[in-house]
Amino acid sequence: MPRYFLEARYLGTRYSGFQIQPGTPTVQGEAERALATVLRHPVSLTGSSRTDAGVHALGNHFHFDVPDPLPAGLLHGVNALLPPDIAALSLRPVRPDAHCRYDALSRTYVYRLHDRKDPFLDDRSWFYPYPLSAPMLHALADILPGEGDFPSFAKRRSQVSTHRCTILESRWERLEDGWTYRVTGDRFLRGMVRGLVGTMLQAARGRISIDGFRSILMRADNTATDFSPPGRGLTLVQVTFPASCYLA
Repeated sequence: MPRYFLEARYLGTRYSGFQIQPGTPTVQGEAERALATVLRHPVSLTGSSRTDAGVHALGNHFHFDVPDPLPAGLLHGVNALLPPDIAALSLRPVRPDAHCRYDALSRTYVYRLHDRKDPFLDDRSWFYPYPLSAPMLHALADILPGEGDFPSFAKRRSQVSTHRCTILESRWERLEDGWTYRVTGDRFLRGMVRGLVGTMLQAARGRISIDGFRSILMRADNTATDFSPPGRGLTLVQVTFPASCYLA
């Protein structure tokens, strides 16, 4: 059966995450409904990253199978049926065995903080009006790149066979009205980025030392990790794949 990668952009504000859940709006539910209407048969999407409630995406990817090659102009029809806060960016044919989750080379997330009250940022950034130590944030970010074991930064009931991840990029950037944290890795555990952000912020406020942060990294449980940063500040920016996945 032909397989396609769908790249989508969405504001997660009114959704209970990507994955379908009974009785609540989800990105997957809206996208599958639009595709099924256009194609006139059910469609099941598999996501590259299962974003949580309130989390946004500039470029998340999903794959799905269809009985026949897709007709030209389908993307326009899908976008006409999607709600205003979800956009289908591209549809590309891929190898029949290509998998948007397991074949992904990297995923990049950005967490946004603003330190001055701003209603235009409130649904995609976290209002965090506290003084932060810039040297501490940069020092903590520099600890993370490389391969490591991250059980202390996985939320409970994370159904994974391993907690090993490779962090390729980790950096804080000061903005005029706050901060952004940018992190790229081969994979991330459930709640991992928000746990990293929350725990680094505790250190930048003088509540945890660098050695204390290192000790949290070494723990086998998540009881000392701060997962409090809300989903609205987090955006999945990009997912990259090898060129060999694509047929065109």
